[in-house]
Amino acid sequence: MNQKSKIPFLKKVLFVLFGLLVGLNSVAQKFDKYFPKKDLTTVGVYYYPEHWDESQWDRDLKKIAEMGFEFTHFGEFAWAQLEPQEGVYDFKWLDKAVEIAAKYKLKIVMCTSTATPPVWLVRKHPDILATYEDGTKTDHGSRQHASFSSNYYRSYSLKMIEQLAKRYGNNKNIIGWQVDNEPSRFLDYGSDAQQRYRDWLKEKYQNIDALNTSWGNSFWSGTYSDFSQINIPLHKEWGMNLHSQLDHYRFADQETATFLDSQAVTIRKYVSKDQWITSNYRSNYDESFVGMSKELDFDCYTRYLVYGGSLGIGSKGYRLGDYAAIGMSNDFFRPLKGMYGCMELQPGQVNWGSINPQPLPGSVRMWLWHVFAGGSKFACTYRFRAPLYGYEQFHYGIVGTDGVTPTPGGTEFHQFIKEIDTLRKKYDAKAKLPDYYLKRKTGILFNGDNVMGIELNKQTKEWNTIGHFLKYYKAAKSIGAPVDFVRDTTDFSKYPFLIVPAYQMIDQKMIDKLTLYAKSGGNLILSCRSGIQNRQGHLWEAKFYEPMWSLIGSKVDSYDLLMPQSPGIIKFDNQEFGWTSWGDLLKPEKETEIWATHEGDFYSGTAAITSRKLGKGTVTYIGLDSKNGDLEKQVIRKLYQKQNVSIENYPEGIMVDYRDGFGIAVNYSDKVFNINLPQTAKVIIGTKAIKTADVVVWKY
Repeated sequence: MNQKSKIPFLKKVLFVLFGLLVGLNSVAQKFDKYFPKKDLTTVGVYYYPEHWDESQWDRDLKKIAEMGFEFTHFGEFAWAQLEPQEGVYDFKWLDKAVEIAAKYKLKIVMCTSTATPPVWLVRKHPDILATYEDGTKTDHGSRQHASFSSNYYRSYSLKMIEQLAKRYGNNKNIIGWQVDNEPSRFLDYGSDAQQRYRDWLKEKYQNIDALNTSWGNSFWSGTYSDFSQINIPLHKEWGMNLHSQLDHYRFADQETATFLDSQAVTIRKYVSKDQWITSNYRSNYDESFVGMSKELDFDCYTRYLVYGGSLGIGSKGYRLGDYAAIGMSNDFFRPLKGMYGCMELQPGQVNWGSINPQPLPGSVRMWLWHVFAGGSKFACTYRFRAPLYGYEQFHYGIVGTDGVTPTPGGTEFHQFIKEIDTLRKKYDAKAKLPDYYLKRKTGILFNGDNVMGIELNKQTKEWNTIGHFLKYYKAAKSIGAPVDFVRDTTDFSKYPFLIVPAYQMIDQKMIDKLTLYAKSGGNLILSCRSGIQNRQGHLWEAKFYEPMWSLIGSKVDSYDLLMPQSPGIIKFDNQEFGWTSWGDLLKPEKETEIWATHEGDFYSGTAAITSRKLGKGTVTYIGLDSKNGDLEKQVIRKLYQKQNVSIENYPEGIMVDYRDGFGIAVNYSDKVFNINLPQTAKVIIGTKAIKTADVVVWKY
């Protein structure tokens, strides 16, 4: 390139960079408009006026305001009340509820009711009901029983949504919209789904030969000659083509994402620019539709921790839940669009778990602080009044079954709201995150295709894909690192450390991107299974992992999978760790350091963990999945210390984050934790001796 040609090229680069900065700034300003920074966060609660006698609405909404809630949530399951007959709409009852909320200065999140179509719609158009793999159909009386792949349902539901948006799109008390409720991946086998799946495949592959190649259809005589021959794969049938199953998951995820997008597009035609649009996901990390909807302003999650599903820490840990659950949701959802909220946070005892114990006193407040700690702009809870009938009887609310008396969780919500008022008075707009904290900043690369692909073909019952991610997430949080779950398109250079767990399907473009990241000064950590397949889910026509060798500085001779009663041993820094689920056998190059070896089997002495310098950075390969994550934690500690980064040593159950000039620590463990704070730190809430289910907040 000559000197003259460099000038316009540099102008183009500067123009692009300027555009990116303007774009990022406008996104930040949009969120600030919705949620002013000085407010820090806002708290809301679901209310269902259609469930209660109209004479009680004023009392209930007044009580919501008196308890400090700043917004409420209407309409997510009310289609039968909004449209009692086809084309006949009744908004009078909802108008009154909106007016009463406004009287008490409560803002409103308005919801679409697509999770619960009315019976007249279901009976007139039974084809909208989802069909299971065995041919049985859902029916009226539940929720989420209509298929997102039903052409009629997709189009008709937008008529109701359009009327709702016209009615409330310029109402100043409506701050935002929630589309659907806890949307999920529908594996529908109805006729519309079948045709839409074929159309989706045709659009993706263009010709049947390309599909046959991608699916490996020469295996077991699986070749198709036309897209019309393809049926939706039966996931419960042994031996079904893995590649067809993966594509079906991709299709179903896109159906969910585009259905939400179509609702958002319809709403946006009529609503004020001051009203935002979101949905509330269930934090199922294996469902790739989360974050796929392009028309939503941001994404929200729901989180329940005590329902018999998590034992927590210690004999009573089941009353607090998994200490990483909220943190991982925060760090997974925040990077998707730059902000997040928690639309449903458990208010107390629930009814739908395998066992439904009472949460430990203080835990609801602690969960609220944990949601806040990750940068959330709001927290909301299901629901204000405990239901007296229906499937969710025995589910606690903010007030009990008398409709008046606050529950323990309601009292803790009220306490949190008052504490946030205290923080608002101490907010400093100029506050920045501590430098030592930012030096630990860590990205964890998440790719939904890889999660789904591994889950379809785990090779061992000992493997848990999300559990594998959790080991690295917990390791990073134990050293006090701020974490973002990042995607393939993310600019990795923003992260001094990048963890890539079990990235099984890869291509040369991603290998090159990871290589450039390390050469440019990044510290790359890859785990086992990373790169053993290409993007089509095929093993490379090469030696195991061969395209990865130049990046990790090691050959991979093979891998092993162990029986649960006969764990393997890894020796690392004179300590021994157990494993059973997956272990790569590495043969490092001369310049690559061996950090750990396999012991006690026929390949004793073989490298299991290696690390190397690459350009200005490093590449560490952890070629196994340990039994409990202690090994991963020790390797992470060693790597960060070798890079002269100051780290913490938080015990299991302690989570610490910083935002807006405040530090927040929560304690899910069964022991009092005495936190070390800088001398300049000023404790605002709690004490440095953090009890179980308690919180300390300080200003730095």
